[in-house]
Amino acid sequence: MDYTAPELVTRLQLLRHPEGGWYRETYRAAEQIAGSALPERFGGDRALSTAIYFLLEPGDFSALHRIKADELWHYYGGSSVLVHRIDPDGSYHGLQLGPRLAAGEQFQLMVPAGCWFGAEPVGTGYALVGCTVAPGFDFTDFELAGCAQLISCYPQHAELITRLTRA
Repeated sequence: MDYTAPELVTRLQLLRHPEGGWYRETYRAAEQIAGSALPERFGGDRALSTAIYFLLEPGDFSALHRIKADELWHYYGGSSVLVHRIDPDGSYHGLQLGPRLAAGEQFQLMVPAGCWFGAEPVGTGYALVGCTVAPGFDFTDFELAGCAQLISCYPQHAELITRLTRA
C-alpha cells in the first residue's frame, strides 16, 4: 500500500473516533434484530451487523473501551497492531493482528463482548484495519474506560491502563 496516513484519511473519508484513531462506517445491515430477541444488555433493536475502517497513525492508540457485542478485527495494511484485552476476570491477552503469520500474527482476531480492549500500531507506521460487530454497533453500547475506575478493578494492569486511557 503506497499511501500515507493523511492520504488514507482523505481517500477513505475517515473521521476522528472518540477512542483515538480514524474511522468510517462502511456497512450497516438494513435488517434489524428486535431488542426483545437480544440479551437485555442491548436495551433495544440493533442492525444485524456493522463494519468500519479503522486507522491508527504512528504514536496514536485506541483507548481502552468495551462494547456489548463481539468485535472481529481484520488486518488490511501498514504496520501490525497489538490489541490489548482485559477479560472480566482480570486476565490479560496481547493479540497480534498483522501479516507476519510465522511471528504469531493473525489476519483476523475476535474480542468478546464485555472485555476491555485497546490497540496500538507496532513499529513506526500507520495501521489500517477493519472491525465487524454483530449484532451491529451502536454508540449506546460503547463505554470508554476511566483510568482510576479501571485501575481499581484491575490494579495488576495499572501501567497498561494508565498508558491506554485518555483524560
